[in-house]
Amino acid sequence: MRLDKYLKVSRIIKRRTVANNACDGDNVSVNGRPAKASYNVKPGDIIEIKFGQGKKLRVRVVDVRENATKSDADSMYEVIE
Repeated sequence: MRLDKYLKVSRIIKRRTVANNACDGDNVSVNGRPAKASYNVKPGDIIEIKFGQGKKLRVRVVDVRENATKSDADSMYEVIE
C-alpha cells in the first residue's frame, strides 16, 4: 500500500492530500530515509513524521489493511518513544 494511503487509513494523518503534501515536503521518512508518497509500506517499517514546532512522531508498521474502522486503525501501528 502507498505511504500516503497508509497514513490516511491508519488515521495518523486525517486526509490523503495532507499526507501526500507531507511526503512531498520531506516531512516523512521511512527507515531513516526520506520517502515519497508512492513508497510501498510493509510491516516492520519505521515511519517518522515531522509536524510543526519540531514535534516528531515515530511509529512501527504492524499491519497493512486496505480499510480499517476507527477502532481498528490504532492497531495498524505502534508508537515508538
